[in-house]
Amino acid sequence: MAVVKAKKNLGQHFLIDQNIARKIVESLSPDSSNVLEIGPGMGVLTQYLFQSEIQKIIALDIDRESVAYLKNHYPSFEDQIQLGDFLHIDLAPFFNNEPFSIIGNFPYNISSQIFFKVLDHKHRVTEVVCMVQKEVAERLAAKPGTRATGILSILLQAYYNIEYLFTVHEDVFQPPPKVKSAVIRLTRNEVTSLGCNEVLFKQLIKAAFNQRRKMIRNSLKPFLNNPGYAYPFLEKRPEQLSIADLIELTNAIENAQNL
Repeated sequence: MAVVKAKKNLGQHFLIDQNIARKIVESLSPDSSNVLEIGPGMGVLTQYLFQSEIQKIIALDIDRESVAYLKNHYPSFEDQIQLGDFLHIDLAPFFNNEPFSIIGNFPYNISSQIFFKVLDHKHRVTEVVCMVQKEVAERLAAKPGTRATGILSILLQAYYNIEYLFTVHEDVFQPPPKVKSAVIRLTRNEVTSLGCNEVLFKQLIKAAFNQRRKMIRNSLKPFLNNPGYAYPFLEKRPEQLSIADLIELTNAIENAQNL
């Protein structure tokens, strides 16, 4: 098998620049011991992962052709190359329930879904180094309280520190995408609990940012069901609030509901 044909329905754009590939892998923390690679494709990152001192690596791809290609090229790592869909596979058995890092050139069409699953496993995913569409990277790394923030950036930044590492241009891919890309790093912070009802917090974030041009008074009207309660931030828009502000608002709404 000479090459793997990029499949449009899987959002495949294979990175062909070895220097960038090496730089992405080197962006993992030196103490990474368990690493899951999402969508290895033809192994441009995988080769450097297998050359590293990382104790255990799992390369997971939904594409049977990619899996066959990688097993043929890396027979000594055959058991670490697996067929599966990250969005639907059970991550619990991976790495014997130990913490792990994630790396990958994420398909642009499902990158948000990947990050939501990372949030579902935030108790185990300690780090994510990934390439995504540049616009997405900029939004995720945007500081809370700025116009670039959104649902996903707020939810991720509640639990991860996010760094925009570098920009990647279109001409280093085959086939080249129509947009620029960027590499970001998410590092798990020390937050184990937000200090609020986290289910309600997520509901409020989604409701507020889905109507981000409206003031909190209007975008969260269905939640403000106690007319006598002094809710904070009613005259602000969600993009003006910090994560601490949003936590305070969540607690206020829950307290008002319980009166």
